Amino acid sequence: MMIMSITIFFFFLSNLMMMMSMILSKKSFMDREKCSPFECGFDPKSMSRIPFSLHFFLITIIFLIFDVEIALIFPIITLFKMVNMLIWIKTSFFFIIILLIGLYHEWNQNMLNWTN
Repeated sequence: MMIMSITIFFFFLSNLMMMMSMILSKKSFMDREKCSPFECGFDPKSMSRIPFSLHFFLITIIFLIFDVEIALIFPIITLFKMVNMLIWIKTSFFFIIILLIGLYHEWNQNMLNWTN
């Protein structure tokens, strides 16, 4: 019975704290700039057909590709002590070579240069 009352107490206490934080964190100062959507540094209230630079898009895609590849490297590190050393080295080198070939291709196609 004591455990149940403590559980109920902490449940209500946590809900009270969440409600208090929601009330206290409300921002009442509204501004034209804060209420408008932000689209890559362009003002959406002005001309909507401004030419968009593809460099933003290419940099985003390159970041996503390398971010996913880094997420795939982490399991390789954790498998170091669990698998055969020769298989681990072959797999790691193969993966890193693919990564470096992709980086070389992006560099060779001038995707990494901001100015053209």
